Amino acid sequence: MKVLVVGAGTMGNGISQVFAAAGHSVTMVDVSADALDRGFATVRGSLGRLVKKGTLTEAAMAETIGRIGVATSVADVHGVEFAVEAATENPELKYRIFQQLDQSCGPGVILATNTSSISITSIGARTRRPQQVIGMHFMNPVPVMQLVEVIRGQTTDDATTRTVIDLARALGKTPVEVNDYPGFVSNRVLMPMINEAIFCVMEGVATTEAVDTVMKLGMAHPMGPLTLADLIGLDTCLAILEVLHQGLGDDKYRPCPLLRRMVAAGQLGRKTGRGFYVYDSPR
Repeated sequence: MKVLVVGAGTMGNGISQVFAAAGHSVTMVDVSADALDRGFATVRGSLGRLVKKGTLTEAAMAETIGRIGVATSVADVHGVEFAVEAATENPELKYRIFQQLDQSCGPGVILATNTSSISITSIGARTRRPQQVIGMHFMNPVPVMQLVEVIRGQTTDDATTRTVIDLARALGKTPVEVNDYPGFVSNRVLMPMINEAIFCVMEGVATTEAVDTVMKLGMAHPMGPLTLADLIGLDTCLAILEVLHQGLGDDKYRPCPLLRRMVAAGQLGRKTGRGFYVYDSPR
């Protein structure tokens, strides 16, 4: 199957790798040639680590990389059979991308979005095929994490949902079907926890390290909420919390002022080298 992935960032390159590893032909699209270069290098590095571990052969790595092409415009990609959007968590940007996908892709092509919080119904309404628009929310890091949230919009049809669930399983993932509410399940539960952890730091309840240690040792989390926030990206956390706050109208989702301040300062976590922790180099 020929797959179009829009976005070469952390999620986009991971999704491209997973589809290519499963035998699909992938074109990764980004308006920035530099972003495409970085995304392709990330895929190569990820596969290279598997080769070093002995879980992937050099030949399989070469075949997977050979299935991934790049382009700087959706309009330049022809013969698409399935499309996944993995751009920045910005509603207006996603609406524009889906209008472009709707124009460029054939009438039978399913258009999936990797959004972690934005309404699938609203995205689908920007197209002429809302019944074929669906959420396919992968977890980060995509090659490692098993879960895929499959989110039905108000008019997403059964055939589209079944196809995406079957496709997720064929990729080696575990699909879970959820309905179209702000934050779906994963971020509606996760983001308030991260936000409350940030409030604990801002109010001086405990240090960053102490908050993370309590959640790791006391709640058996594999990593603390503030380490996870740095991994996700503090700008992404803020964007999701704003969607939750606006969409559900409850102040329990109000983003912590410290989170807003850190995002305004460009301290976004691992990708900038500084967030709640300091990193040797940006990722």
